[in-house]
Amino acid sequence: MTKVMILTSIIDDFYDVYGTLEELQLFADALERWDITEINQLPEYMKVCYREVLNVYNEMEELMRHELGAPTSNNRRSSSYHIQYAKEGMKQLVRAYLVEAKWLDKGYTPKVEEYMPNALISAGYYSLTTTSFVGMGKMVSEEVFEWAMSEANFVRASAIICRLMNDVVSRKFEQERGHVASAMECYMNQYGLPEEEVEAELNKQVEEAWKELNKGLLRPTAFPMPILMRVVNLSRMIYVLYKHEDAYVHSNKKTKEHITSLFVHPIPIS
Repeated sequence: MTKVMILTSIIDDFYDVYGTLEELQLFADALERWDITEINQLPEYMKVCYREVLNVYNEMEELMRHELGAPTSNNRRSSSYHIQYAKEGMKQLVRAYLVEAKWLDKGYTPKVEEYMPNALISAGYYSLTTTSFVGMGKMVSEEVFEWAMSEANFVRASAIICRLMNDVVSRKFEQERGHVASAMECYMNQYGLPEEEVEAELNKQVEEAWKELNKGLLRPTAFPMPILMRVVNLSRMIYVLYKHEDAYVHSNKKTKEHITSLFVHPIPIS
């Protein structure tokens, strides 16, 4: 999971900052084919990342087979569909990144209705959710992956929290650097609203998404609680990172303090 998050961050930087549109198309095409021979089509700076993406998912599959014991038709199929859904999540994410790169290249600000479906994918939480399920064993059926990939309300709420909190706190820095329009720009452009009103509206939508998560935890569900908690904990992580500022990009401030408080100055338990 950690390796996938690191690779996701690197790929995000390719699409946000470093890559030309032609290079980004090549990377997306190579990932769709998921074949090491495609590496020869990529520019040098992308090759290491592409190779590691393939290696990490291969490593995940090998670990799953080891945990499941001697190969049987059942556990071989289990490890296979776990990894296939995780791979599809990564492919879906890169497709969304490419859409945003094309918007930025054209200087295009989409309407909210066009922006949000793609932005919820590019937030990365559908991909990370499916990856977080890998290795949870028989608890995670194929139906669980289908539920996550279908953008069910519970998982969608997590993606909304991630996307909108990110867009609110990161807006000024990203627009100064040159970035695809965020939800803030889309709302302001489409409805002619001032920044303060749009920010209040997006924060309201984040609150509603938290209510959706709480509702999903309180009502009966077909899936075990550990499945749901993976989704909730990803949302909690984003809340910590984006509550007051973009503590992911500017990690030498709040993020450093959080890490220090956890591992350097932990709370004593007597």
